[in-house]
Amino acid sequence: MKNVLEFLERSAKRYPGKMAVSDENECCTYDELRKDARRIGSKLAEYSEPRNPIAVLAKKQVKTVKTFMGIVYAGCFYVYIDPSQPQSRLEKILETLDGRILIVDDELQEMAACLKGTERMAVLCLETLFQDGVERTELLSKIQKQALDVDPLYAIFTSGSTGVPKGVLVGHRSVIDFVNHFVNLFHITEQDVIGNQAPFDFDVSVKDLYSSLCVGASLELIPKKFFSIPTALLDYLCDRKITTAIWAVSALCMITSLNGFSYRIPEFLNKILFSGEVMPVKHLKKWQEALPNAMFVNLYGPTEITCNCTYYVVDRIFEPGERIPIGNAFPNEKVFLLDTDNKEVTQTNQIGEVCVAGTALALGYYNDPVKTQEVFVQNPLNNRFMEIIYRTGDLAHYGADGLLYFDTRKDFQIKHMGHRIELGEIETAMGRIDGVERVCCLFDEKKSKIIAYYEGNADKKKIAEGLAQWLPRYMYPNRYMQTEKFPLTKNGKIDREVLKKQYESATVHGSSAKV
Repeated sequence: MKNVLEFLERSAKRYPGKMAVSDENECCTYDELRKDARRIGSKLAEYSEPRNPIAVLAKKQVKTVKTFMGIVYAGCFYVYIDPSQPQSRLEKILETLDGRILIVDDELQEMAACLKGTERMAVLCLETLFQDGVERTELLSKIQKQALDVDPLYAIFTSGSTGVPKGVLVGHRSVIDFVNHFVNLFHITEQDVIGNQAPFDFDVSVKDLYSSLCVGASLELIPKKFFSIPTALLDYLCDRKITTAIWAVSALCMITSLNGFSYRIPEFLNKILFSGEVMPVKHLKKWQEALPNAMFVNLYGPTEITCNCTYYVVDRIFEPGERIPIGNAFPNEKVFLLDTDNKEVTQTNQIGEVCVAGTALALGYYNDPVKTQEVFVQNPLNNRFMEIIYRTGDLAHYGADGLLYFDTRKDFQIKHMGHRIELGEIETAMGRIDGVERVCCLFDEKKSKIIAYYEGNADKKKIAEGLAQWLPRYMYPNRYMQTEKFPLTKNGKIDREVLKKQYESATVHGSSAKV
């Protein structure tokens, strides 16, 4: 297999009349998905040669999935652009792509016209593509014959430290390899209904889409609005008989934070896989109690290695303060730790940077060779042949059980009162305390203060008393900021930048922490 379209073609042949993708208002069968995608691909091939980017400015909907597949039939790679992002970011993405084609929802045409750079592009209406496309079988066959498994499939733009988004480019072979292992490890079959939570420019959605296409499962695109209304979300899970949730940690915590299970239990859900952040064990325990027969899996890995590189199937109840392992490497991926001298870390409890090698590695950052060469590097442990690895910037250690445990980001390390401190260790300790539900720590470098934001009803005195059991005094937060609900990024992670701004504003106006 060298092209992800073989997933679609195979499932369309086996299950032509089965529901492939559904959103709140529309659905399509596998046969309809295949036919519409081939018609769109035939039309797009008139505008672009293979291996070029095609940007898609659209809502998360069935038509968008059809468009993605149409782009792949044209031999090109797709780049989803979320219309909710700031205009300046959208323009930077389009500038980096330097592409010829932008596909736009009809209702977003005015927005697209205001974006700098679109005047040099062919701006195609998504709805018109469906009306005008006619399948050209011979043309599509010609495109497929010249295709390679290392051709790019999609690009996802992540945050850049300089403020310029980085386009992670991922190829067909990486997705094929990863997804085949993914569905086998977690027993995803044609009988499953996968409930998509992640936006299309977040790589969790890659697992949703291609796992479905690989085995012939059904994909439900859950509306974003439901992830702030637990009753509506739980109704949707039950009514659509969703069996599999591959979600960001914050999406799961939203339900338990608001006591959603007192309203309704999603009885069809039997596989819950989470990633993106450290899962608070208090919330995991609530999920386990609600769904005692379900499989829970902790997934770890950055976008640059095609979704995930390690996994841990949760096999017990964890107590507050315990860390959930990130586990072992996926098949055909090598995951190891390097210290600051580029020596391999093998000893228990010794921290090192997580590094990854294997087919799953991305093709680099699109149109950015400098950034690519900074983190996609030759393995320093191998001087015999070329072996490219990705340096994640994450720190981890091996536990006594031989499993990997995530510690923190390299850039979450701080120097405070002469000590080097991992903010993640403080977050873990606070998580042990009754009345603390979730924690996020920041560091005010100018004033050398550790700031702890938390959800829950614990007061400052109770937290300080609890920390005495776990941390030395120099690691205590200098300030506690109670928050009713953490701000989240569009990908469902705690938005540290928003918290920093809130803290800076509180400092400027002299307001005190709510405790």
